[in-house]
Amino acid sequence: MEDKKLKSNWFSCLMGYAEGSKGKLWASVVLSVVSIVSGIVPYYCVYKMIEEFIAGTAGMKLLFVWSLAALAAYAVKVLFFGLSTAFSHNAAYNILEQLRLRVTDRFMHAPLGDVTQHSIGEIKNVIVDKIENIEPPLAHMVPEGAGHVVLPVVSLIVLAVIDWRVALASLITLPLSFICMALTFKISGKNFVKYNESNAAMSSAIVEYIEGIEVIKAFGREGTSYEKFSKAITDYRQFVIRWLSSTWVTMKLAFALFPSTLLGTLPVGLLLCYSGAITPAETALCVMMSMSMVGSLAKLEVFSEGIREMQYTVENLQQFLTMPELTEPVQAAQLNGHDIQLTSVHFSYTGEQKDEVLHGIDLILPQGSFTALVGPSGGGKSTVAKLIARFWDVTGGKIEIGGVDVRSMTLKQLADTVSFVAQDNFLFRCSLLENIRLGNPEASDKEVYAAAKAAQCDEFISKLENGYNTPAGEAGKRLSGGEKQRITIARMILKNAPVVILDEATAFTDPENENKIQRSIAALAKGKTLLVIAHRLSTIKNADNIVLLKNGRIEAQGKQAELLRSSALYADMWKAHIGAKAWAVSVSGKEVSADV
Repeated sequence: MEDKKLKSNWFSCLMGYAEGSKGKLWASVVLSVVSIVSGIVPYYCVYKMIEEFIAGTAGMKLLFVWSLAALAAYAVKVLFFGLSTAFSHNAAYNILEQLRLRVTDRFMHAPLGDVTQHSIGEIKNVIVDKIENIEPPLAHMVPEGAGHVVLPVVSLIVLAVIDWRVALASLITLPLSFICMALTFKISGKNFVKYNESNAAMSSAIVEYIEGIEVIKAFGREGTSYEKFSKAITDYRQFVIRWLSSTWVTMKLAFALFPSTLLGTLPVGLLLCYSGAITPAETALCVMMSMSMVGSLAKLEVFSEGIREMQYTVENLQQFLTMPELTEPVQAAQLNGHDIQLTSVHFSYTGEQKDEVLHGIDLILPQGSFTALVGPSGGGKSTVAKLIARFWDVTGGKIEIGGVDVRSMTLKQLADTVSFVAQDNFLFRCSLLENIRLGNPEASDKEVYAAAKAAQCDEFISKLENGYNTPAGEAGKRLSGGEKQRITIARMILKNAPVVILDEATAFTDPENENKIQRSIAALAKGKTLLVIAHRLSTIKNADNIVLLKNGRIEAQGKQAELLRSSALYADMWKAHIGAKAWAVSVSGKEVSADV
């Protein structure tokens, strides 16, 4: 029922994003109608001149007056059409802006899982390509479509005034044309959804190929990956060719049958003229009016494709625009400190109990403490961290910060309270200075430099030719994973949130720089409630509390010494870590650690 309602109201949905532009759209429609109707005035002027010639009263002055009137009408047509398209394009791009802003805003307020279930290629295809494809039909269809609907009506009225039989004759081929058009839509409609799915699949393949090109080259998979990439493009091309071929005959017949001038208006007009029912001048006017209808009807057929494209795009967009949002109160909550408490926390990415990944987690992180989450991969460590930052909502139980459920905090308040440093580093396309300043847009350059020094970034940034003003893209080619990680930590130092979560923040740290990363974490965590997830157990051996997670449950917790005595699993993990750290081989007289 909801799907049918969406399909029937898609245009209303689209117009709902025309905030501040509806007046321009209406002005565009009115101007377009005036422009298109002005286009038939020259026909009337020619009719009057023919009439004067037949009557033998045509003079240079009279012909000049009617020619000037035709020229003036044409000038009005061109001027008003220009004004109409100016208004409509302005309104169309405003609607596109609103759509893109609404989608990105929805992403910011939706659970992370709902966003990440869509591929980058799919999201890019919708936000960039599909929304952009709305602009031409929206800018032309709405205003021009209105005009092209009015013109055939006006032409038909003129023909009916001259003689009702000519009016009927002008429509003689339309039923057959509409049958062919309906067949075209029926055949085409079956494949329209597949066409868009094929287009999205091709976009995803392209994005995947470009993003993964480093891995492809590293593993020598150029041939296999390129085959997948080229196959997606070839499949898309073949599908489009088959689709267009299937509608070629019916579409050409529809266009061929649209004009009723030669088959209807002209022979009937000549017969009526021969019988004396209408004058030769009126016969000429009938032929011209009939011809004027052809262009408008053909335009409406072209617009019908644009309408269907817009409908599909809006319906597709609604999947993003109607994603459930994380609920939040109107006002920020009053926190009583910054301790964190997880009470009987259950979580499933799908919402189904059978897919549950956390099974009743009870955990307290006192304010100012250093807590570490460790355990085998897939145990739920990152999930716990992301639930505290409310990337998702728990399926059961609750998470509190300062005695307040995170669901009762505004998203801005939670973002200001929690700093989250993920495994994956992302540098934006701006200078390294501005990348660090993202932690606090109001920070001065001096404060940015201080944060960078605290995060042990200053040394390697200073070696770059343009230092802190080096573009992140250019610097990214020369920075190691650990250096990028420290830039992320510098952001968090500048943000100065009371709760800090580090999700595998030391994953890219080499042994030589481990001391530096430890110092940067110490600077970040000073006086903060700190939660660290790490496989490198040496980085969290001094934690106030080490929590061992396995299969979504807490296996054990305590300080390092306690866990080494009481937990066989932790003891085995520690031995494995120490053994890997100690392992080294000699290469050309130099030692290369296995941790590097």
